Amino acid sequence: MIKNLCLFIVLVFSLLFISPTLYAEDLVTPGYHDGSLTHDGLVRTYKVYIPTLYVVQKPQSVALVIVLHGRGSNAKNAAQITGFSLKANTEGFIVVYPNGTGWIGKELLLSWNSGNCCGYAFGHDVDDVGFIRALIEKLEKKLPIDPKRIYVTGISNGAMMAYRLGCELSDRIAAIGPVSGALNIKDCKPSHPLSVIIFHGMNDDHIFYRGGKSLNMKDGRERVDTPVSYAVSFWVKHNQCSAAPQSEEKGRIIKDLYTGGLSGTEVILNSIKGGGHAWPGGKKMRNIGADDPVHAVPATDMLWEFFKNHPKQ
Repeated sequence: MIKNLCLFIVLVFSLLFISPTLYAEDLVTPGYHDGSLTHDGLVRTYKVYIPTLYVVQKPQSVALVIVLHGRGSNAKNAAQITGFSLKANTEGFIVVYPNGTGWIGKELLLSWNSGNCCGYAFGHDVDDVGFIRALIEKLEKKLPIDPKRIYVTGISNGAMMAYRLGCELSDRIAAIGPVSGALNIKDCKPSHPLSVIIFHGMNDDHIFYRGGKSLNMKDGRERVDTPVSYAVSFWVKHNQCSAAPQSEEKGRIIKDLYTGGLSGTEVILNSIKGGGHAWPGGKKMRNIGADDPVHAVPATDMLWEFFKNHPKQ
């Protein structure tokens, strides 16, 4: 009896304290795994979520969704506000939540170098595009990632970074889904067609729906964001989609769909009536300036539906 009890205690201890360390880079058990890689002289960190369905079914190939946090946030918070890990559990894809860089530690006040924003990453010209490329390559060596089903989404500064990755990493990713961001890359030259789905609150006073000077310039740098219409027209033109959209208004969403693009690409703009700076259908961000989300708009569900229907051709 005592011997069996001791063995049980050892097993529990192993599961609680040893397994996370052993499996942090092995990615063989369901749940969150912390990882790191060195790129451009910096140790970069991320969290990978392995769904139970993937472990059970062991598919020969699996989709990868990259979720980028906003400025001042981190990977853990991105997982919390978006609920993408819960969606992965039902659909069987893998999610990775990368961390940006910052002045204080590895998980505080982080940001992305999205072209003209923001914080530490922009001020230090951090190579975030190279980091995401290296991250994809590392995960491909450890997991059966389908190269035709790699997607990127993000919010705020993370959405800006998603736009930048669309400009510079379209050879690797199939689609992007910016939420409350702006396409501020002056010289955006994607090498491949790229499907795009955009969510933006029409009352966003942090990154304005119609563009304009940012009200939140804590680092002293003036930033003028392009309007959402600029991003839409850019991707419609790049993909050679139909010039006139199929438009419909349903509940809190005004949806403009542009079809017929190269390699089956499409562009969708979801304008959220009364929506602010938030992840629709998710939890409120901790960032200063964040608004309450519109719960009637399930952005995570809609993003995945769009992603799975738009693999790279």
